[in-house]
Amino acid sequence: MLWLRSIIFNLGLIIATLCIATTALLLVFFPLKVRYWYITRWSAFIIYWAKLVCQINYQVSGLENLPKKNAIVLCKHQSAWETLFLQILLPCQTWVLKKELLWIPFFGWALALLRPIAINRAQSSSIRQLIQQGSAALNTGRWVVIFPEGTRVNPGETKKYSRSGAGLAMASGFPIIPIAHNAGHCWRKNSFLKTPGTIQVVIGSAIYPKSQTLAEMTQQAQQWIDSTSAQLSIP
Repeated sequence: MLWLRSIIFNLGLIIATLCIATTALLLVFFPLKVRYWYITRWSAFIIYWAKLVCQINYQVSGLENLPKKNAIVLCKHQSAWETLFLQILLPCQTWVLKKELLWIPFFGWALALLRPIAINRAQSSSIRQLIQQGSAALNTGRWVVIFPEGTRVNPGETKKYSRSGAGLAMASGFPIIPIAHNAGHCWRKNSFLKTPGTIQVVIGSAIYPKSQTLAEMTQQAQQWIDSTSAQLSIP
């Protein structure tokens, strides 16, 4: 059944991606708000499809920690699931991502319509670009989502956190909202199989830029995210 469910899920994923990505290109001259709503229907469908076919549910705690205004999100990155779910959890947002993703036919082209912050991490100017574009997005009311480890990691593992989130917080004055989860147990990195379970998502208290250094803010966020993720049970 695991293989059968995964096959059905991935077929639906491919069909939905092709349909939304190709038709989204017709909205190139529409306002960002319209493009964002339409394209993120794809994310909402995939989360629903995973729940229906693969029995991947979710449970969110800490919603009271979300501020009324927009903020900067630092989130654990274990799978593709959280990249989709955050689009349901939070209002209009922009994501910091690798520039190469925009080169993927159809998918990347549709993604570009949402004005992500696409960076080349090999360039020394990438932090400056993130702060400039991130501050602009925040000042227009959009949330900014950053995966500070820069790549997906397996459950129980961690990589060095980028200080870009703390840098953006200090430059813009907007707080950081840390988010932990255990999605990697159900939707593993580079795995065709999707495992049933209830993914736990935990939203932490806001971290405000005060008298801390970049390293101290980053360490505070990392300690909370990693320790909370480690405490979550296997779905």
